[in-house]
Amino acid sequence: MPSEHEGHRVRLKHRFLKTGIDDFEPHNILELLLFYSVPRKDTNPLAHRLIEHFGSFSAVLDAKPEELMKVKGVTENTAVLLSMIPGISRRYLEEKADAVNAVGGFKDIGDYFLPKFIGRKVETVMLASLDNKNKVVSCSIVAEGESDSAQVSKRRVIEEAIKVNAKKVVLAHNHPMGFAIPSAEDVDMTEEIYMLLKSVGIDLIDHIVVAEDDFVSMAASGIFFRKNK
Repeated sequence: MPSEHEGHRVRLKHRFLKTGIDDFEPHNILELLLFYSVPRKDTNPLAHRLIEHFGSFSAVLDAKPEELMKVKGVTENTAVLLSMIPGISRRYLEEKADAVNAVGGFKDIGDYFLPKFIGRKVETVMLASLDNKNKVVSCSIVAEGESDSAQVSKRRVIEEAIKVNAKKVVLAHNHPMGFAIPSAEDVDMTEEIYMLLKSVGIDLIDHIVVAEDDFVSMAASGIFFRKNK
């Protein structure tokens, strides 16, 4: 005869299989995840303890493994499982976005980049290279830095674009600790890269700034190209 905890696990799994995850409370989702790293124990108290410690479900998943393991009951296996989720989510959404044949306006471009920054805790700069039909032929990280800064090698940007014979490119970077508002440094850097790419026949069509689930298109906002119109 199954124990009370085993019965609860079975009921929670069946609930997920029947109705999906949408009507689960955050602690229920975490509890279900913990089934796969905490065998034969009631994971409800640990789920509540983690959310109370970090403040929210998403903050639990964003925590570093070493921080997770400071919470009573969290083993290395549990820390690895939980800290994998943002990266897995990013890969899933990236693949879905990469399946799009071409990007059109600034919303398409922003929607393409948003998944690529999920779970990234340091400032990261990406370059998407496009052909003359606006199809993305390559997307690569060209710089990573501290939580609030990344030094971009302009030479690397040009090399990446030329390597795939890009006709157009789009820059994107995130503000992990702030808002999707371009700084003066962002604008200056964008205009410098715009002119350098223009000199080799490549068009920088936009620079997207991402913060959490929000983004700003510098081109659509008229923030850059102002010196070049």
